[in-house]
Amino acid sequence: MNDAQKTQITQECSDIDNNLLDEENNDEDSNIWGRLLSINKLFPSMNLIENEYSLGRGKKSSIFLDSKEIKASKYYPTYSSTHFKIIRDTIKKFVYLQDLSSNGTYVNGEKVGKNKRHVLDNNAEIALASKTNRVYVYIDTNAIEDSTIPPNVREKYIISKEIGRGAYGEVKLCFIRGTCNRFAMKIIAKKHFTLLGAQAHSFNQQIQSECSILHGLDHPCIIRVYDVYDTPNAVYIVLELVEGGELFDRVVANGQFDEITSKFLFRQMCIGVQYLHDRSITHRDLKPENVLLTLPDTNETLVKITDFGLSRFINETTLMKTFCGTPNYLAPEVLSTRGESSYTNKVDVWSLGVILYICLVGYPPFSESTSGTPLNDQIVQGLYTFPDEFWSDISETAKDLIRKMMCTDPAKRLTIADVLKHPWLADDHENTARVNEIMYPPTMKTAKRSACDDNEDDNDNNPVTETKTTSTDGTPPDTNHTNGKRKRVKH
Repeated sequence: MNDAQKTQITQECSDIDNNLLDEENNDEDSNIWGRLLSINKLFPSMNLIENEYSLGRGKKSSIFLDSKEIKASKYYPTYSSTHFKIIRDTIKKFVYLQDLSSNGTYVNGEKVGKNKRHVLDNNAEIALASKTNRVYVYIDTNAIEDSTIPPNVREKYIISKEIGRGAYGEVKLCFIRGTCNRFAMKIIAKKHFTLLGAQAHSFNQQIQSECSILHGLDHPCIIRVYDVYDTPNAVYIVLELVEGGELFDRVVANGQFDEITSKFLFRQMCIGVQYLHDRSITHRDLKPENVLLTLPDTNETLVKITDFGLSRFINETTLMKTFCGTPNYLAPEVLSTRGESSYTNKVDVWSLGVILYICLVGYPPFSESTSGTPLNDQIVQGLYTFPDEFWSDISETAKDLIRKMMCTDPAKRLTIADVLKHPWLADDHENTARVNEIMYPPTMKTAKRSACDDNEDDNDNNPVTETKTTSTDGTPPDTNHTNGKRKRVKH
């Protein structure tokens, strides 16, 4: 199962990139001391051979930022004529980045500071003007690759820095050799489960189940899998890379979403879950942490449902009996029986109702801190409310949908198909059109790179290139929502 499916279209590379990573066997490869691997589709990847390189809007820069796509970026005005330099000190045997922009260059999320230097270690991440505007990962070609990763995996992929960690393992950024396409590699180490006895076998089967399920799914709102390597010590799953972060973090950053934004994101979640249910798959661990966003700088973004580690195939006569999931989002029928009774895919509908509630007001419907009633009892009894203090501006149809999704009786609870037919979603044709467009965007021709502008100013004091940002990470502060409400502080 380790033959990759068709590679995802993550970024297009210029001619220099096409042979970027498959030159290991060439004599000239010995001169390459480092690589800048692009993690932003607007920027070209680059082999480093000379002892000094520069990046900026000036035509003398080694990496000249002149493409139409880069000029259309909101960050373009903040790029300096020479934004930074990467310099190899051949005497002291180290590589450093020199920040030459007042708007900032970030290494691993830390601002370097104008005219200051930062040593570049292997897998260092470089961002421009904002720590969220990540553009490159620096690869030291002399660094020793992780020997714990099997040769057949390293033969196909360059494994870079850790980008996440969960209960079952870590997630690393990786690049497929011979291209500049980026992926996320989920590494599930089996050694953590060797002491579970008979349960270890069950867990290994669960991993295989996850791999089989993922390999067969193809939907814009579901994370794709491209490669699976099952070894005696670990399972390596190469997944679609999604860089907009978790829905949970976005809600925390915003405080809450307005109803239009909530509906736009929620419809996508429901369509993704319907795709799963139509294939007799129940997620069973739906929560904001398992909903990823593809774009970091806008809420007008595609969502991706991830983490099928607790999924199982079910049919009309075989119901799930495994107790699992996150308590805050678990359906009452799971909690009341500790998972020892039969329950259906309507557990996902309940979880989606909790997610919608949180998106609209920024706090959960059930909480230990808000009531003397134990959390499990709150959920089993359906003890949630819609206080006017937070819900007065939210439509009655939204509240009605939540009530019907978070109905404690699963027999009376809506199916996912019923949710999509509910007036709050079905009657908003403009939202439906927006969702359809972002899920299935029209095919567009790749724009040609613009010709050089003879009037480009190479002076780093150019007032346009030195546009100041107003916060420590290069992004303007935003304390209010679009509807004027103050963002709610999370506890």
